[in-house]
Amino acid sequence: MKVPAHARFIRQSPSKVRQVLNVVRGLPVDEALVALDLTERRAAEPVRKVLASAVANAYENHDIPQEDLVVAEAFADEGPTIKRFRPRARGRATQILKRTSHITIVVSNGEED
Repeated sequence: MKVPAHARFIRQSPSKVRQVLNVVRGLPVDEALVALDLTERRAAEPVRKVLASAVANAYENHDIPQEDLVVAEAFADEGPTIKRFRPRARGRATQILKRTSHITIVVSNGEED
């Protein structure tokens, strides 16, 4: 049984979030939570929250305990980019792109539906 959880419009670039997701993909949930606690990247906090939400969804909706779950899929898609401008010399301006991410984590107990 696969159980997903999503976080949308996270104010961090998807490439940085993907580096954290690569650490937890394929791990049992208990090990993934420990790995996220020891990761010193800013993206670790929203990823940990999404993982905790997926575990809660699995327990509340399908009565699957945390010990049986594995991170089956973890990916970050690109959200909308916020565009800002910074004033530069001689009356010019350069564009600043503030990227956002949509994080999806799917946990599984190894059984098919």
